Amino acid sequence: MRRNKSKEIPAAAAHRLPRYYRYLTELVKNERYRISSGELSKIMNVTASQIRQDLNCFGGFGQQGYGYNTEILRSGISRILGVEREFTAVIAGTGNLGKTLAKSGMFARRGVVLKALFDIDPAVIDSEAGGFVVMDIKEAADYCRDNKIDIAVLTLPKDETNAVANILAEAGVKGFWNFSNMELEIKTDKPGIKVQNMHMGDSLMRLCFDLNN
Repeated sequence: MRRNKSKEIPAAAAHRLPRYYRYLTELVKNERYRISSGELSKIMNVTASQIRQDLNCFGGFGQQGYGYNTEILRSGISRILGVEREFTAVIAGTGNLGKTLAKSGMFARRGVVLKALFDIDPAVIDSEAGGFVVMDIKEAADYCRDNKIDIAVLTLPKDETNAVANILAEAGVKGFWNFSNMELEIKTDKPGIKVQNMHMGDSLMRLCFDLNN
């Protein structure tokens, strides 16, 4: 799959790529190696026309009368998402959520290598979670710099999050997956910083809106 670099990729199409990857992974796992856009639309609850438009943004795929080879399509989307690059990550904040994420296996399934856990609580430091010994957050900047960490997963208290994020950004971390229920303010001049703010309460309220309407 070759991305058409002359076209700006619509945000909605880019945001659907992880869903394509997830469903295609399941299809390949179940030895389903060929599928039409119509069949895929029924599985994903996205119109066949929308699927074709999305994939055309990245150079297109499939053959008329044949459909899509699920292995090839999954591999192409995997490259676009960076799954094959094996990005490295650390978790800053090892409370219940941090421990759950560390134990989930989610990182490995998506090509991200979890390298270390950090916390600020002396009662948590040196404890074990997900096969890691929790390290002092004071060591995080040096660790991220020395190990060229790509992603920091933030499950810290609100009043600690911005300070830690900015320290890690200065240490070379480019990606921040923020569960701290606040908007990050990254003030570093380093280029290429990307942030995903996760507000679980917002998702719950969108569900309530759907039910209410």
